Amino acid sequence: MIEADEMWSFVGSKGDVRWVWVALDAGTRRVLAMVVGDRSAGTTQRFGSALPRGFRTGVTVYTDFLASYRGAIPRARHRPVGKDTGHTAHIERFGLTLGQRCARFVRKTLTFSKCPRNHLGALWYFIRLYNQCRQ
Repeated sequence: MIEADEMWSFVGSKGDVRWVWVALDAGTRRVLAMVVGDRSAGTTQRFGSALPRGFRTGVTVYTDFLASYRGAIPRARHRPVGKDTGHTAHIERFGLTLGQRCARFVRKTLTFSKCPRNHLGALWYFIRLYNQCRQ
């Protein structure tokens, strides 16, 4: 089972929004894929192809009701659910953990990335440490 969600962050100013798309293995709670971009169908396609090959087939993917997911995840495996079901609880918790440990990913913050490269680097650094703790 995979849980997927998107969260927004800023680069440079609050006018430059970057969406962070994350997929989490619900069993191990490890991050399987991450893509940074906008909230378009093209970014969703990149996100779907970023999943490891073994997870692209035969695994159910739980998401919110964002319409872009329909184009990237096959209909037979995609389950859009509300937060009240608990099927996306781990990915929601991941977003909170990311905000706790990296101030630049909190909505009301004084800390933000000044360039996209640093933003992406901080995100990958956090994900690698996060995954290392789950082995």
